[in-house]
Amino acid sequence: MTAKPPPIPFNRELDFEYGRADQVSPLIRRVIAPNSGPFSFYGTGTYILGSGTVAVVDPGPLDDSHLEALKRAVDGEEVTHILITHTHIDHSPLAAPFKAWCGAPTYGYGPHGSGKIEQGVEVEEGGDRDFVPDVVIRDGDVVEGDGWTVEALHTPGHTSNHLCFYVREEAALLSGDHVMGWSTTIVSPPDGDMKDYMASLYRLAERDDAIYWPTHGAPIEAPGDYVRALIGHREARERGILKCLADGMTRIDEMVPPLYSGYVPPEMYPAAARSVLAHLVWLVEKGMVRAEGPLGVGAVFHRD
Repeated sequence: MTAKPPPIPFNRELDFEYGRADQVSPLIRRVIAPNSGPFSFYGTGTYILGSGTVAVVDPGPLDDSHLEALKRAVDGEEVTHILITHTHIDHSPLAAPFKAWCGAPTYGYGPHGSGKIEQGVEVEEGGDRDFVPDVVIRDGDVVEGDGWTVEALHTPGHTSNHLCFYVREEAALLSGDHVMGWSTTIVSPPDGDMKDYMASLYRLAERDDAIYWPTHGAPIEAPGDYVRALIGHREARERGILKCLADGMTRIDEMVPPLYSGYVPPEMYPAAARSVLAHLVWLVEKGMVRAEGPLGVGAVFHRD
């Protein structure tokens, strides 16, 4: 039997109504899109920073009702910035029609896969291939508005172009999909990278942010402890994979049931397989595991 990782203090409670703009802090409002699902939880939370002249973070998926909700939320205000954490289809596609309505420029790390393509890696299909930011922002860049200041943190792992946004006035981190309070984060190669993801977690663990506002789900009010729990979870998952290999399991489809039984429902096993692959890719890079054939979910793996 493969030992399970230590529990993570998930919070799956959230008081909201679709289309309603909630003032969740003095500087931050949130509107949740009606795109609930196994990867988006209740839906994409679009954040609005400031009052009067505002920034909008992650407009969300292409959904007419959510576009109208955002228009209502900022009615009478000037939108000066549209900030994008990353280019999955539940985060960035609505930026184009929202920009057409309000005229604000978009800000992001780059197009989908830009953190890998520049390294010569061809990323998978999917994601928002149409998004190109008007203004490229990288790690440490600062964006300012009327009464708010945001610092960009490049946190690759979930995607190579993932950014978190630190709101200095409230010591609050808009954590996108890098850290979520309701679930662990999918890391799916080749754009998803477990080595990068863990490095990004270690970086956040050294900070003293007061609160995280993820794009999906409730805020994380003790973020340091929570991030350390995520790190412990991933380290335990790696040990579980190594034990599977020691027990003679050489294929990912053999490893997933003992690793995830009772932890995620079977319909989520394909997603779990992608995370196991991400761990194995990293283990191969560290020289702890070798693979027969191309690195993929169908490869055969052995401990070195």
